[in-house]
Amino acid sequence: MKLADVAKTVNGTFTGDGDVEIVAMASLLEAREGDISFLANPKYAKQMKDTKASAVLVAQDYEGETRATLIRVPEPNKAFASLAPIFGPRPYVREPGIHATAVIGENVTLGKDLYIGPYTVISDGVTIGDGTVIEGQVFIAHDVHIGAGCHLYPQVNIRESCVLGDRVILHAGVKIGTDGYGYTVEIGAQGPVITKVPQVGIVEIGNDVEIGSNTCVDRARFGRTRIGDCTKIDNLVQIGHNVQIAPFVGIIAQAGIAGSAKIESGALIWSQAGVSGHLTVHERAQVGPQSGVKEDVPEGEYVVGSPAVPKRAFAEGLLLPRLVDKLKRRVADLEAKVKALGQGND
Repeated sequence: MKLADVAKTVNGTFTGDGDVEIVAMASLLEAREGDISFLANPKYAKQMKDTKASAVLVAQDYEGETRATLIRVPEPNKAFASLAPIFGPRPYVREPGIHATAVIGENVTLGKDLYIGPYTVISDGVTIGDGTVIEGQVFIAHDVHIGAGCHLYPQVNIRESCVLGDRVILHAGVKIGTDGYGYTVEIGAQGPVITKVPQVGIVEIGNDVEIGSNTCVDRARFGRTRIGDCTKIDNLVQIGHNVQIAPFVGIIAQAGIAGSAKIESGALIWSQAGVSGHLTVHERAQVGPQSGVKEDVPEGEYVVGSPAVPKRAFAEGLLLPRLVDKLKRRVADLEAKVKALGQGND
């Protein structure tokens, strides 16, 4: 594809040879002649001098030096992503059909143009919407409802009576509707007696939700564990029972949300963060990486640390030891001057 055509595709402007052939996408460091790359984060600007890319997507006001032809766009990251369908591998499209080894139960309602892969088990009373793709070795328990246009990758498990909206993507190994963590402990004649608390609720997932590999979403103890529309969840995340997640929430890898917590719209939970049960992370708040939340997070606040505190307070805490050391040095210096003055008077 000619560089000029690439620029036109992303609504960008450039100065240089528009006939250069662009054949692939790559990072600044890995790019070779014929590749296109992008610069969105200023910390990578130093790589612009050494990149071998033929073209680089940059912001309108970029002023650095590079051998590559610059294509100026309002949002380099977004523009680069828009080129993926052109230069990336074409996605494999499953042709509708049911594999001979799939097991389909009784009273199952199947929509049009479905694909059901090998060794998948669909239990009694399941409903699946039009155009959904279910890869091999998926297990769907009884009375589950799956909407239209969904994609379930291998070894996804969906437990009984759970509900998925339309266009939901569940990556390999996702577990929906597993039992929540609930037990009672009593001291009996022979010692402690641990009794499992029944988990009789379901999981309800909205439209356009995507959940990464090996993430677990527990069924509610009663009622529903909810994940709102357009929420995006990364790999290896734990969502406890009765958690309520609003639309447009992001949860990054290895985070954990304890039972009955509430995550409001626009919130972002960063990697390895933990949110205690029965708390609320309010709208547009962020919980920083490896942070431990023990109380509600106010709207729009960014908290970090364990226990999590506002970002400003956390930064001040990091500076405090340096300020103390500086103060000690000043006191020692003053003491030395006072001592010198006293010796002079002698």
